[in-house]
Amino acid sequence: MFEKIALVGIGLIGSSLARVIRREGLARHVAISTRSAATLARAEELGLGDSYTTDARETVRDADLVIISVPVGSSGAVAEEIAPALKPGAILTDVGSTKASVIAQMQPYVPEGVHFIPGHPLAGTEKSGPDAGFADLFDNRWCIFTPLPDTDPDALERLSEFWRRCGANIDTMDPQHHDMTLAIVSHLPHIIAYNIVGTADDL
Repeated sequence: MFEKIALVGIGLIGSSLARVIRREGLARHVAISTRSAATLARAEELGLGDSYTTDARETVRDADLVIISVPVGSSGAVAEEIAPALKPGAILTDVGSTKASVIAQMQPYVPEGVHFIPGHPLAGTEKSGPDAGFADLFDNRWCIFTPLPDTDPDALERLSEFWRRCGANIDTMDPQHHDMTLAIVSHLPHIIAYNIVGTADDL
C-alpha cells in the first residue's frame, strides 16, 4: 500500500502499528525512530521494523506515510525537526488524543505539498512501550480524523483505507467537536460515579 512508512515514536500505538503493518503487508519498508536508544534497541530486538534510528529526520526521509506517535506536547517539536526531510506528496498524521492543540503545534511546520491529516485512534491499554503493542489493537475500534479545510480528498481516502486495513472504523469531525466530545466521554465515568454516590447518600 505504501513503499515506506515512518513511525516516529514506538510505544503502545506505534509498536501496534508496526505489527499490523507487517502482518497486513501495508508497506515495503517500515522505518522506526524514538529518542530513547534503549527503547529503539528493544524495538529492533522485537523485529518491529526494517530500519532504526534516534534521528527522526532521517527516519521520515522518502517516506510516503509518516505517523507521529509521541506525547501531544511534543508534537510541535517533532514536526519542526522532521519538516525539512518530508517529501512532497507524503501524508503526515498523528495519533494524539487532542486535535486542536496538535494542529496548532504542527501545522506551522508542515511544508507545502505535504498532506497533514490529524488522527486519533480510540484504542489503548494501561501498558506502554514497544513490548505492549499487538496487531489486533485497532480491530473494531474507531479512528477519528480531523481534516483541515484544504485537505486533499485522495490523501484522506488513502489514509482512511490504511486504517481500515489496520482493523479500524473511520469517522471525521472538526477538531473542536472532537475535543469536546472526547472530553465529555472521558469524564463520564466520574460523573456517573459521583451521581451514584449522591443517590446512595439520599437512600
